[in-house]
Amino acid sequence: VQVVESGGGLVQPGGSLRLSCAASGFPFSRYAMSWYRQAPGKERELVAHITSTGGSTNYAESVKGRFTISRDNAKNTVYLQMNSLKPEDTAVYYCYTITLRAYWGQGTQVTVSS
Repeated sequence: VQVVESGGGLVQPGGSLRLSCAASGFPFSRYAMSWYRQAPGKERELVAHITSTGGSTNYAESVKGRFTISRDNAKNTVYLQMNSLKPEDTAVYYCYTITLRAYWGQGTQVTVSS
């Protein structure tokens, strides 16, 4: 099983980024996926969650209305569209799933700064 994030980078406040997570090694369409983030000196926190079919999503209060999680089961990929980014969104963003055990990606750095 592998989950590999991409799409992070440096963006100005108010800007947008789209993160991608490519999954392999398991029947992707059968499992929920999540995005977490961890800022320096802080605990890892759940950002967004999507069910296996994409029919239901949940978000942290701090990102509601700004971030959108989606998935393409034909491409085994989950996305996180991040709009209206704030400096407090700066963190390493991780893709996560749990099948027989939990799997984390290596993370992608998002830095929001002017």
